[in-house]
Amino acid sequence: MAAFEIEVATSDALRAILLGGAFPGMGSGDPDLYKAFCWRFWQWTAAEGGAIGVVLPRSVFVSKGSEEFRRALLADSGATDLTTLVNNRGWVFDEVDPRFSVGLVAIRKGNARPPGELALRGPYNTRVAYDAGRVAEAARFPYEAVRSWTSSMVVPLLPSDHAGAVFTQMNRSPRFDAAGGKAWKARPYRELDATNDKDLYDFEQDLGAGYWPVCAGEAFDIWTPDTGKRYAVAKAKLVTEHLQAKRLSSARQARSVFSEFPIEYLMNPDTLPCRSPRIAFRDVTRATDSRTVRAALVPRERVLVHTAPSIIWPRGNPADEAFVLGVLCSVPFDWYARRFVETHLTFDLLSAFPMPAIAAGLPLHIRVVDCSVRLAAQDDRYTIWARSFKHKPKRLVDDEKDDLIAELDAAVAHLYGLSEADLVHIFETFHHGWNNEARLTAAIRHYSQLKGLA
Repeated sequence: MAAFEIEVATSDALRAILLGGAFPGMGSGDPDLYKAFCWRFWQWTAAEGGAIGVVLPRSVFVSKGSEEFRRALLADSGATDLTTLVNNRGWVFDEVDPRFSVGLVAIRKGNARPPGELALRGPYNTRVAYDAGRVAEAARFPYEAVRSWTSSMVVPLLPSDHAGAVFTQMNRSPRFDAAGGKAWKARPYRELDATNDKDLYDFEQDLGAGYWPVCAGEAFDIWTPDTGKRYAVAKAKLVTEHLQAKRLSSARQARSVFSEFPIEYLMNPDTLPCRSPRIAFRDVTRATDSRTVRAALVPRERVLVHTAPSIIWPRGNPADEAFVLGVLCSVPFDWYARRFVETHLTFDLLSAFPMPAIAAGLPLHIRVVDCSVRLAAQDDRYTIWARSFKHKPKRLVDDEKDDLIAELDAAVAHLYGLSEADLVHIFETFHHGWNNEARLTAAIRHYSQLKGLA
């Protein structure tokens, strides 16, 4: 017990030192030591012509807490070279989590040769891949482009020149938070917190009359809206009263996700998001997982904790929801997300990812919506939602499901303006060791069939 108390006191003292130091952004997220070291490297290097060469966690180029450091880097350095290594089977560091990514970072400080430029290589999963990649030409981007990708200056992973071209093409589509224009608007929503709202949960009670599941990210997967896993249960009456009061209170704040809804809508408890099927996605995820964006249309009458954010609609209709769900679950969108995600799919990242903008009723829009509806509505829990599309829920056999998924990948590739070669590259660089041959063949077949609709 004494040893534990000493550890706690030491940790608290270190936290106080870090928060009190000259380390901008340290208060956002956990006050990790690597953030302090980044600032010390920066502060102790000559302002003009100084150079930094260091191994850093990839989090430096992704996490919210390192945003201020990235801003300084993009404002006051002439060049940055980043090579990313994935510690697969411990080939980089024996004692580091094999899913962990590190960056080999070289920075030339100062603006002797503006504008600044970012050179990217990797991620490399093996020594063989690294040895081949480090002598190849890096994907290069001006700092001005990097600043435009996300509001927090997150740096992507781009494994090749072709990946850079695909990435650039996809970025010609508008941001997710602007893609709907005047037609629709979708915003991520954090319904409940696993800790702060724990007095609402019952971890012993089985599901029964009057109780709803409380779900985290593991409760669903892509085109699998219910894995059968739950975090806890909650009394429906108690939790909906809490959510209604919370919604009405927050709607008065300009930044609230509910601030754009009509007051008549908000006053009706039946319009709570949990009363209808809605899109949810996993917050906890990695670029090295088999999939990174894991979204689903989860059933009604369940509530979601913070690791399973949902999407709500200040403007939009069921067809818009089906379209967005289809894009989120596609391989092209996931490939783009994997350029940025390290350990979490945050609101900030999702809002900045490109989303194809297309008018409802055009052929490709219809195909994405149709595929999405058929893949999402597979049982009676979606009867009312599916009725909007004159569709009856139907359980899909594997071959039918696989074909719809392949068609969806192809349609989304067309919407992004990607070529067949781009689609092949996305599949080839999507996941290390992924057996994608059958799915890629089907996607290419559909890509050719859909050319006349693009």
